[in-house]
Amino acid sequence: MATSHISSSFTSSRILPVRWLRAVPRRSRVLTVQAKIREIFMPALSSTMTEGKIVSWTKSEGDRLSKGESVVVVESDKADMDVESFHDGILAAIVVSEGESAPVGAAIAFLAETEEEVAMAKAKAESTSSGGGTAAPSGGSATAVETDGKVTSAPAVAAPTPAATAVAEGPKKIVVTPYAKKLAKQHKVDINKVVGTGSYGRITPEDIEAAAGIQSKKPAPAPVTQAASAPAKPAAAASASLPPPLPGSSVVPFTTMQGAVSKNMMESLSVPTFRVGYPVMTKALDDLYAKLKPKGVTMTVLLAKAAAMALAQHPIVNASCKDGKSFSYNSSINIAVAVAMDGGLITPVLQDADKLDLYLLSEKWKELVKKARAKQLSPNEYNSGTFTLSNLGMFGVDRFDAILPPGQGAIMAVGASKPTVSADKDGFFSVKNKMLVNVTADHRIIYGADLAAFLETFAKIVENPDSLTL
Repeated sequence: MATSHISSSFTSSRILPVRWLRAVPRRSRVLTVQAKIREIFMPALSSTMTEGKIVSWTKSEGDRLSKGESVVVVESDKADMDVESFHDGILAAIVVSEGESAPVGAAIAFLAETEEEVAMAKAKAESTSSGGGTAAPSGGSATAVETDGKVTSAPAVAAPTPAATAVAEGPKKIVVTPYAKKLAKQHKVDINKVVGTGSYGRITPEDIEAAAGIQSKKPAPAPVTQAASAPAKPAAAASASLPPPLPGSSVVPFTTMQGAVSKNMMESLSVPTFRVGYPVMTKALDDLYAKLKPKGVTMTVLLAKAAAMALAQHPIVNASCKDGKSFSYNSSINIAVAVAMDGGLITPVLQDADKLDLYLLSEKWKELVKKARAKQLSPNEYNSGTFTLSNLGMFGVDRFDAILPPGQGAIMAVGASKPTVSADKDGFFSVKNKMLVNVTADHRIIYGADLAAFLETFAKIVENPDSLTL
């Protein structure tokens, strides 16, 4: 399973110069020692990740951690990853429980350096989870007073700094479950005006339903604020205009992976695309596959290799446009291959597919598929594709159109190879195995002639596949 280090923040101990100590009478020396309370943040495990879900905590509150030790398993939009600690310390308080989500950068737990600081960390966690408040700032301090050579502890008395006051008076942090957020958007409820009744002040779906004036199946544990109840009637009127749910139906919130797929599909709508289909005769490829299958070579690998070789001759089809103002020729040909998973879709990437031989490419593909189904792919193994291949031919699908992934120039949809009656140039009929290929491309950088030339090259490689084994 892939790993990632947790980022953290801490306040260093304050060390006073020796000459300052000599200048102060022995009985009145006061040393300020700041506790090292470190926040454990939700890490960004991929470039597209905005929120992470806690799969499991491998450590419990009160456990002592060592630097580099795994502490939590986080589900990103594509994979589950072990996350390691950057520091030694005691896991004092867990803010985000297993099964719950938090935005990237949010505190999910607190780490204390010593047993004496655990209570302080728990108080800070409680304050953070409930939306701030008047808790002590990060690294709250205690005072050690030396009297007659003996050091005793006493609480520090210090006026809050202007910066700390500004933070306390600023907008409170709102913690809301993904499903509650979805309901709030659906019923047009302002989550800033809802009081959360979940753990640590988290806003739950029941809170949103109560704010929208909807009778929840579960009794609401607490009323919403007066400000939140004001827009309840308009929200209820808006929900009344929606079509009623079908009898016996149930609402199922997206998983993290389904949410990522949904987001990518919405982004793809902003790209002007066009589609070109091309028939490819596969008799020679089918014969080659029959020979190589016992050696572990799959049809998907053969098609990926053929596509990579064609892309090497048509680099514009391997290019990408991300800002709408320029495009990039990618130096590597990385073929992303769509793989269906329970509750989602992922595209493991065969990097430098044009440079690897078939057998090495096959071994790499087996490894990627195994890791993908175990949700153990590292970000570079699923987000570095420059061209995507989607093969539904194994399911008997004869043709289909694929949606262009964001950041790529083209995606190829491959149908099944089926016996087809065709006529040659002399008018003689025969039955040949034919496969229909459809490519969806970004029309900002790839034009019809570019795609036609690429498909012609791809067809020639498939129809004369000897070059695939070189």
